[in-house]
Amino acid sequence: MMELRITWQRLVDDQGQTCDRCSATGDAVRSAVQMLREALAPLGIVVIAEERELSRTEFMRAPLESNRILIGDRVLEKWLGAETGQSCCCGPCGDEECRSVSFREQYYEAIPTELVLKAGLMAAAHLLPLPPGKAVVDDPHRRAP
Repeated sequence: MMELRITWQRLVDDQGQTCDRCSATGDAVRSAVQMLREALAPLGIVVIAEERELSRTEFMRAPLESNRILIGDRVLEKWLGAETGQSCCCGPCGDEECRSVSFREQYYEAIPTELVLKAGLMAAAHLLPLPPGKAVVDDPHRRAP
């Protein structure tokens, strides 16, 4: 079985609370993971979800690490060709600027299910083996250089 690991991390304060955007992203990640599990199981891909809590100290050292989603060995933005941004947050994050994502001229503070699903499918496609074929040099349709 092939494994697709999805790791989501966010700041969690001493009372176990996180900000609204991270909470919404967490719901989206869980929803996308369930959909990916159902879609990818017939292909022999097991989706493993991990939720990681950042301490206040870790968050203050690197605020953009909060609300980060890793799919396989890449951040969500790399799979999508999106950009990482930052904007003022609230709640446990205080006045720090937290991670956001820009994709196709849209800006997201809370990452929606659809983006996690899209990135997960792209990552899964990279796990699938190619079928055996002939060597390229034997391809009768190949043009000579």
